[in-house]
Amino acid sequence: MADEKVEAAVTTDEPSKLSKNQKKKQKQREKKAAATAAGEEDPEAKENQTENQTEDKPETENNGEEAVKTNKKKKKKKKKGGAGGDSKSRSGQTVPPSIPVSKLFCDGKFPEGEIQEHPGENNTYRITSEEKRAEERNSVAQQKLSDIREAAEIHRQVRQDFQKWVKPGMTMIEVAQRIENGTKALLPSDGLKRSWGFPTGVSLNHCAAHYTPNYGDKQVLQHDDVMKVDFGVQINGKIVDCAFTQTFNPKYDKLLEAVKDATDTGIRAAGIDVRLCDVGEQIQEVMESYEVELDGKTYPVKSIRNLNGHSIGDYVIHAGKSVPIVKNQDTTKMEENEFYAIETFGSTGRGLVLEDMECSHYMKNHEATFQNLRTKKARELLKHIDTNHGTLAWCRRWIDDAGQKGYLLGLKELVEADIVRAYPPLCDIKGSYTAQYEHTILLRPTCKEVISRGEDY
Repeated sequence: MADEKVEAAVTTDEPSKLSKNQKKKQKQREKKAAATAAGEEDPEAKENQTENQTEDKPETENNGEEAVKTNKKKKKKKKKGGAGGDSKSRSGQTVPPSIPVSKLFCDGKFPEGEIQEHPGENNTYRITSEEKRAEERNSVAQQKLSDIREAAEIHRQVRQDFQKWVKPGMTMIEVAQRIENGTKALLPSDGLKRSWGFPTGVSLNHCAAHYTPNYGDKQVLQHDDVMKVDFGVQINGKIVDCAFTQTFNPKYDKLLEAVKDATDTGIRAAGIDVRLCDVGEQIQEVMESYEVELDGKTYPVKSIRNLNGHSIGDYVIHAGKSVPIVKNQDTTKMEENEFYAIETFGSTGRGLVLEDMECSHYMKNHEATFQNLRTKKARELLKHIDTNHGTLAWCRRWIDDAGQKGYLLGLKELVEADIVRAYPPLCDIKGSYTAQYEHTILLRPTCKEVISRGEDY
């Protein structure tokens, strides 16, 4: 009480000698009295309420130190967990990928791809047609979609991990096996029901396609390399064929932009009743509108005219129809329920590839007829191929990994008999650079689904 009297006296008689704290309290009392007289809510109570709300939100500026501590705790929690000590991503997947995608989507509903309408006035009704929707609801169509979407999700997760991991200085065998091991982890093998779709292509620079290292290959990835990463995933014969180009030097950005734009153009142009030649013409027009400057010299970007996209069948990567990337005379039309790999290749060279370098890719000829084979090695190798790969493509490393010994003479006999076909690397002129982008699409009755589309491309 004594202190209160002294304070009151000071406030009344000697206002110039008030301390900062006393001035603050005086102001508060004056506000309170004015508010009470006007019948308003106590401003001090309002202030306290605001302060309490602020305390509940430690991330705000008023509580900066506490916010930092809280955020650090949250971040630490996110880093915990993961199979085998691996960290988990937001999707629940580990880094590197190790949890099968089927376990991440326990309900069996895998992400839908990008949806586009079929081009052309005659196709506008499809997106709302009840009849076409009914076609898509049948059990066979749904199973196909489930299989191909699971394969696409595996492809997305594996490639996105790869893009963050890969760097110059790695051997090409390490590079290829990162993708193969990731795919195997997310898709536990089940014979021919669930497996790799084809060998992991990691073609460099002037080599556009069909290069994967054989054992003994000492090649190392360099900072100035342009690497085409092309790999496949298949479930019950449904193959996702999808590729991108990996670089480390930004001087190639315009080349990559040209090819990505051309691929997206081809995807938009594709659709039910569309002529293949029309797709090729649009791709070429976009691709060849670009040029790239490399080390002070300007190069036009050319479509590689003897490479193309293709239709995909069950267990058959090239099912008969070719999607050109230049203008040609093929008036064959795309049809309902067909799968296509829309892929484009751009080059700073002549825009034409030829077979070169040591062969690594092979595939059984699905039209081959029975033949008596001369050697035991050839018969043993053919049995292994039929059991483990069927009509899917494979590479020599996979045969080595399976424990097959001394099989090269047997392989030569199978190739000479046209039971197995060799697919050597395809190269433009040395010193040139090539790039590739590719997606798998499905021409559904109602719409076009870009199955393999992801956040990356």
